[in-house]
Amino acid sequence: MGSELVKDMKNISTTNSLTPSPHNVLDSNNNIPKTPKSPFSSKILMSPLASPMKKALTYMEEIGHLTKLNDPQDDWLPITESRSGNAYYAAFHTLSSGIGVQVLLLPLAFVTLGWVWGIISLSLVFIWQLYTLWLLIQLHESAPGLRYSRYLRLSMAAFGEKLGKILALLPTMYLSGGTCVTLIIIGGSTMKIFFRTVGAYNTPLSTIEWYLVFTVSAIVLAQLPNLNSIAGISLIGSLSAVTYCTITWVISIVKGRPQGVSFETVENKSDVARICSILNALGMIAFAFRGHNLVLEIQGTMPSSLKSPSHVPMWKGVKFSYSIIALCLFPLAIGGYWAYGNLMPNEGILSALDNYHGEDISRAILGLTSLLVVIHCLTSFQIYAMPVFDNLEFRYTSNKKQPCPWWLRTGLRLFFGCLAFFIAVALPFLPSLAGLIGGIALPVTLAHPCLMWIMIKKPKRYSSSWFVNWSLGVLGLVLSVVLVFGAIWTIAIQGLDVHFFKPQ
Repeated sequence: MGSELVKDMKNISTTNSLTPSPHNVLDSNNNIPKTPKSPFSSKILMSPLASPMKKALTYMEEIGHLTKLNDPQDDWLPITESRSGNAYYAAFHTLSSGIGVQVLLLPLAFVTLGWVWGIISLSLVFIWQLYTLWLLIQLHESAPGLRYSRYLRLSMAAFGEKLGKILALLPTMYLSGGTCVTLIIIGGSTMKIFFRTVGAYNTPLSTIEWYLVFTVSAIVLAQLPNLNSIAGISLIGSLSAVTYCTITWVISIVKGRPQGVSFETVENKSDVARICSILNALGMIAFAFRGHNLVLEIQGTMPSSLKSPSHVPMWKGVKFSYSIIALCLFPLAIGGYWAYGNLMPNEGILSALDNYHGEDISRAILGLTSLLVVIHCLTSFQIYAMPVFDNLEFRYTSNKKQPCPWWLRTGLRLFFGCLAFFIAVALPFLPSLAGLIGGIALPVTLAHPCLMWIMIKKPKRYSSSWFVNWSLGVLGLVLSVVLVFGAIWTIAIQGLDVHFFKPQ
C-alpha cells in the first residue's frame, strides 16, 4: 500500500508540474522547472500515516482540489479568470448569443423553400447544430488534465497548429469581431428608428453619430472584467431577444394577412437562378444559428473536477436555452410566412410589420420592439467581443508573464471599440455580405466539430460514430462551398450597393 501511495503521489506531482504557477513560469526553452523531491518523502509515505494521507489525497482529488485542469495563465485572461459559472450562467450566455436579428429573415427563406421543405430544412439544421454543440461540450475536457477553453485551441489540438489556425482563425475572428461590427451597424440604425418613432429628439443625429452613441454605450458596458461578470447582462439580452421575437410574430398573426398574400413558389428565369435562390434560403436558415464559437469559452468559466465535470452543467444550460430558442424560431418562421407569404420583403419580418401594419400598431409597441432590438445588440456585443479582449490580453500576458493592469485592459477594450466603429462607418454595407462571409464561417458550426471529434476521440473505423461524424463533417464543408458560390453568384447578378464611409 505504501508503494501504491508513492506511485499516486508521483502521478499527482507530475500532473501539477505540467501547469506552472504564475511565480514559476516557462523558461526560454519551454522547460518547466520541477519541484525538487524531499529525501524524506518515501519514509513519510511508508509510515503508518500513509493510509489516512492517501484517503485525504483521494478525497481532495475527487472534489477537484488537486485536479489541475487549467493553465495558470488562464487566471489572468477575461474568459477564464473567474471559474464560478454554473448552468444558469451557461443558459443566459447561450441564449443571448444564440438568438440574433438574423432570425428575422427566416420567413423569407420559406418564400423560396415553401411550407414542406422550409419546415424540414429548419428542423434538420436545428438538430444538426444541436448535435455539434454537444460534441464541442464533450471535447472541452477530452484530454486528461487539460481544458480547451477556446475554439482555436481545440482546432489546433485536433488538426495541428498550422492547419488548425488556417481552418479556425479567420472564421472565429469574423464571428467575434465581424459580429460586433454588424451589431454596431444594426444597433445604431435601430436606435435612430427608435428615437424617430417615439419623437424623443428635436435635432436629429446622423447615422454615423448614432453609430457613435451605440459604440460608446457598448464600450462602457465592456469594462466589466470577465465573462462571468456579464451573466446579468446576458440575461437581460436573452429576455429582450425572446420578447421582440415573440412580439413580432404574434402581432403579425393577430393583425391578419394583408391583401394579395400568396404561397406559390417564386419562379426564377433560369435553373441557375433557382438553385442560387434555394442555396440563399438554406444559408438564411443555417446563419440563424450562431454561438458555436463561444460554447467552449462559456464552458471554460465553470469549475471542473473528476467528480463534477463541467460538461454536466453546461449541457443542462444548453438544453434549456435551445428549448427557448426553438420556441422563438419555429413560430417566427412559420407564423411570419403564414402572415405575409410571398409579400415578405428582403429585410425580413420586422420590415413587413412596419410596411403592412405600421398604421395599425401603436407607436409604443413599435418603439418597444426597436428598443428591445437595441438592448439585445448591446448585450450581444459584450459576449461576442470577449474572445477579442481575451486574445489581446493573451498576447500581453504571454510576453510579460503577468496579468494586464487595469488601465491597459481598459485601453485595449477602448481600442477595439474604436476599431469596430471605424469599420462600421467605412463598410456600412457589411451586413449585405453576410451570406458570403457566413458561408465561409459555416464550418465552425456544422463541420469542424464533427471532424475534431474524429481526430481527437478516434472512434473505431466504420462504427456508427465514425460514419455519422465523417458524413456530417464532409456535408458541412460541401454546404459551405456551395453557399459561398451561391452568394457570389447572387452578388454578381443582383449587384451590391457599395458605399464607403456613407452609412444610410
